[in-house]
Amino acid sequence: MKNQIRQLIQHAIDTLKAQQVLPAELNPEIQVENTKDKSHGDFASNIALMLAKPAGKKPRDLAQMLVDALPANAAIAKVELAGPGFMNFFQDEQYLSRTLDAALNDVHLGINLADEPQRVVVDLSSPNLAKEMHVGHLRSTIIGDAVAHVLEFLGHTVIRQNHVGDWGTQFGMLLAYMEEQGNAGDAELADLEVFYRAAKGRFDESPAFADRARELVVALQAGDAQCLELWNRFNEISLSHCQEVYERLNVSLSRDDVRGESAYNAELAGIVTALQAKGLLTESDGAQCVFLDEFKNAEGNPLPVIVQKAGGGYLYATTDLAAMQYRSQQLEADRVLYFVDQRQALHFQQVFKVAKLAGFVSENMSLEHMGFGTMNGADGKPFKTRSGGTVKLIDLLVEAEERAYALVKGKNAELDDAELRQIARAVGIGAVKYADLSKHRTSDYSFNFEQMLSFEGNTAPYLMYAYTRVASIFRKLQRDPAKLDGQINLQAAQEQELGAKLAQFADVLRNVGEKGVPHLLCAYLYDLAGLFSSFYEHCPIASAETPELQASRLRLAALTGRTLQQGLALLGIETLERM
Repeated sequence: MKNQIRQLIQHAIDTLKAQQVLPAELNPEIQVENTKDKSHGDFASNIALMLAKPAGKKPRDLAQMLVDALPANAAIAKVELAGPGFMNFFQDEQYLSRTLDAALNDVHLGINLADEPQRVVVDLSSPNLAKEMHVGHLRSTIIGDAVAHVLEFLGHTVIRQNHVGDWGTQFGMLLAYMEEQGNAGDAELADLEVFYRAAKGRFDESPAFADRARELVVALQAGDAQCLELWNRFNEISLSHCQEVYERLNVSLSRDDVRGESAYNAELAGIVTALQAKGLLTESDGAQCVFLDEFKNAEGNPLPVIVQKAGGGYLYATTDLAAMQYRSQQLEADRVLYFVDQRQALHFQQVFKVAKLAGFVSENMSLEHMGFGTMNGADGKPFKTRSGGTVKLIDLLVEAEERAYALVKGKNAELDDAELRQIARAVGIGAVKYADLSKHRTSDYSFNFEQMLSFEGNTAPYLMYAYTRVASIFRKLQRDPAKLDGQINLQAAQEQELGAKLAQFADVLRNVGEKGVPHLLCAYLYDLAGLFSSFYEHCPIASAETPELQASRLRLAALTGRTLQQGLALLGIETLERM
């Protein structure tokens, strides 16, 4: 609905431009917000206050002119002015009811696919294969996955890219240790963290070992067959660890989505040559750098983007530029979304600019860093084990399931163990994911098992339980939610509020897709669950006064259930028929 109102306002603005009431060069961002007091309408816009000064008119006078220029629309019953020049839009209740009925009858919940579908590359997860995934990889993985699901639901073609760290100096160290251990068996490699620490210990304590590690890096980069065999074996084991985590997390990442740093190794020299040909390179202390005037340090000196070290080696920036070129020229992306720690913001600003200047990406391709904050412990510091080490992501997920199992068993002791485990897995994993996704992407947050596993408040268990309540209505009445007669008729205030919220689903998803912010979907589902609870309390279904009223309320409940289920699925969270 917000999108429709924006289009109506844009039409009115264009009309006033044609009448020379507004300057032709104006191109404002039209804000439409939900009103808190429904007596003042369902939606409001302050566009007249924004445009009054350039138009040279009083805000309220301009607001009236905009209202007069609005085209008729069946979704809007009336528009009123308020205060100094706010435009308040009232929904047409009959139109809303018909829209909800259409959504219930549609497999896609009445949400139109994008008018101009795009090819969107989503860069997510990106663990370092030298180690097992740790909690620091959680946010990139699940935020990127949720946004990818939403974009696909809106009709875009999404190409997931897991840009794993599978190249570089640390692999020489690992290969040297594998060689020293007599090509360690799978048992020795079962715990990659222990294996890595042991290799690092040898590297630090033995100059001879360190020299051998450096030799193996050179041999690996030169394509030595034995080194490549060991490297491939290590990567296969490491990737299998990653895949186990992805499956446990219920995220849509497969081995086919992996395209690591090594995939671009052959292109790196060409990247440097192309930058040289464009006149963008400057030598600084033997290194090849790109200096951009818009990026300066505290002393006002330009910051370098180093693409080749003095010794001839390449850096992350070089690999990222090669990846951008691939994503533009081979994948033909319209947008590329990078779900990477917020602390990498400057790096991405710089390499995005270099990629555009060098022509590695098409002029109209959008490069967007979707930075995120850190996941902290209860003390507000980065999440660590009691000994100060990194927490393996798989260990965190196992603990979440065990805690959920104890919680669910306490509430449902009569269920058999297999069903308890199934419920615990969905609740535990869902709780971890939702606790993260419900926070603004750029914010830090503190990890707290007790809060995230609560059945009260803005949590996954609360929303999962809200869905089971809807399912239980149809079980008790022995009705199939997919086979309901009648029509939705919004009479009571609680019905109208629930119906209005259901109609906002499409706008929420578009916002998530445009801005990469799943917390908006979480907030929407939480509000929806609360409105359904109020509706259920005040609007009886089983004892409704007439069959027509019962049919209407059943349809409203069914649409709520489907919206909750679809919304949670887009977040990568399972729903259950019973909890």
